[in-house]
Amino acid sequence: MTPFEEAIGRVLDALGPGEVVTYGEVAVEAGFPGAHRAVGRFLGTHEGYPWWRVVTSTGRLVPGLEADQARRLAEEGVVVRDGRVVEG
Repeated sequence: MTPFEEAIGRVLDALGPGEVVTYGEVAVEAGFPGAHRAVGRFLGTHEGYPWWRVVTSTGRLVPGLEADQARRLAEEGVVVRDGRVVEG
């Protein structure tokens, strides 16, 4: 893996159940601010990471995978309404 991929993987591996972050937050934490779209591409091409814990900056779920993502998040105690994570 590239240094970028390794850094993104470390951030994703550190996420615990019920913890939800944005693509942008993952990019910043990994040391690659502004690389939010690359984080999305990474998640789309690398298995084994908790992709369901990552949402857009507005809390929107992954298009086409909303039902699966909402189910996984609900199992971790995260509230999802109308295809978005509900704060607090």
